[in-house]
Amino acid sequence: MVYLAGEARNTTRNIPTPAADSARFCITDDDVLELAAYALAIEQHYQRPMDMEWAKDGLDGKIYIVQARPETVASQRQVNELESHVLDGTGKVIITGRSVGEKIASGPARVISDVAHLNEFKPGEILIADITTPDWEPVMKMAAAIVTNRGGRTCHAAIIARELGIPAVVGAGNATSTIVDGSLITVSCAEGDTGRIYESAVPFHVERTAVGDIARPVTQIMMNLGNPDLAFKTSFLPNDGIGLARMEFIINESIKAHPLALIHPERVDDPDEQVAIKNLLRGYPSGEAFFIEKLSEGIGTIAAAFWPKPVVVRMSDFKSNEYAWLLGGKYFEPVEPNPMIGFRGAARYAHPAYVEGFRLECLALKRVRETMGLSNVIVMLPFVRRVKEADDVLAKMAEFGLKRGAHGLQVYAMCEIPNNVILIDQFAQCFDGFSIGTNDLTQLTLGVDRDSELVAFDYDERDDGVKAMIKLAVEGCARNGIHSGLCGQAPSDYPEMAAFLVEIGIESMSLNPDTVIATTRHVLAIESSLKRAPRDLKPILPH
Repeated sequence: MVYLAGEARNTTRNIPTPAADSARFCITDDDVLELAAYALAIEQHYQRPMDMEWAKDGLDGKIYIVQARPETVASQRQVNELESHVLDGTGKVIITGRSVGEKIASGPARVISDVAHLNEFKPGEILIADITTPDWEPVMKMAAAIVTNRGGRTCHAAIIARELGIPAVVGAGNATSTIVDGSLITVSCAEGDTGRIYESAVPFHVERTAVGDIARPVTQIMMNLGNPDLAFKTSFLPNDGIGLARMEFIINESIKAHPLALIHPERVDDPDEQVAIKNLLRGYPSGEAFFIEKLSEGIGTIAAAFWPKPVVVRMSDFKSNEYAWLLGGKYFEPVEPNPMIGFRGAARYAHPAYVEGFRLECLALKRVRETMGLSNVIVMLPFVRRVKEADDVLAKMAEFGLKRGAHGLQVYAMCEIPNNVILIDQFAQCFDGFSIGTNDLTQLTLGVDRDSELVAFDYDERDDGVKAMIKLAVEGCARNGIHSGLCGQAPSDYPEMAAFLVEIGIESMSLNPDTVIATTRHVLAIESSLKRAPRDLKPILPH
């Protein structure tokens, strides 16, 4: 819209935006930082959240604040609340499965048979699918609830549903053929381990209890998070930081393309994918710059929301089949019969087939820590099979500017393979801490495919063998003077597991946000019974 002066009367006219302008960002990074400084100064002056409007003058190029008034919506939301969903009625049960979370949702069912039909999904619908993979996540963000035929409590759908705070029923068998597309249904995860899908809309209500100032247990209560959009909201919950920040969500949601396809677009043969990648890179000097900036912005948002508390960022842990779903991914990934125990985690990082992608991940984290100044970020390596592998990856990290110990950088590893526990004294020389991943540790200790509903009954973190592994890991960390934590769902789902972890002296538990308050109270009760006094400090409130 351009201003027309000097005519019969001053007016405006709409003209097509020049192509060169369409391909660049409207404002620069310097403009963004200038606006941020203005916003901080204005809120400091008025001592309250403010709603501000601004304009950039087309003649002098300066930024002007044109309005500032009290913000009265977002700042009034109560985030320090404990929610309980309660059914007020009953109905015909269509199908059952394993419940994820403790919430209830009603809405129209949308049966999606494959990724090609995801565009048919509408916000507020209930997603019915055989199983989900990372490329489904944009739709999952819009869903009121999720129901899958396959999968257990630690499958992709379960993990994402917990993070988004929506109910999910997994391993429901033949949900896609039993539930009628478009029919009104109710998904209930508020009735224990069994999740039920009811015909029609069953009435329910939500009970909310204000948390207030909750004491801090000796055991640190941290959170699992991958979605930067949820970072500032969840930072208001009583917490000790982020124990697991998943890089995969940011890559899938904000970057969308395989890192090697961004570095070598000439190796992507599909014309549609070529166009899609070209469109992603508009406004960026290169694919490398795009990946580094997008990933660092996502991680930086999480780190800023929880500053100065620690934020443990796990390097990418896509399986090869999941990486193949990214734009251009099929040209760079192998086809494996069992990706769950294949080319994943640390095995990729120093390998010629992926080392260029790992370099971009390291440069993004270096930007977060050193350029953005968010030194509360701790780097964590997943699925480190052997001590030599740990040494090789740490050497590559140092080569790419992330040297353990430099600028205070700490490096953790996931303790999720039996070999990590057996050789913990050797692994402890490589790392500053371990986060026990009960999902994979249970799978590999019991020999149970955690994605298979057929053997889901044998997948149990409470098994004596799994608990023995966890205890040995915690004792090994203490013996070597490094941090011990756990980032699985077990202490949230099973109160007896929380008690077990407290009793063996684990330093931290990292949970999904919707279980933080209830688990904190439970841990306080356990510590009280063990005569451990709460930490002598007020709740750490967000800045």
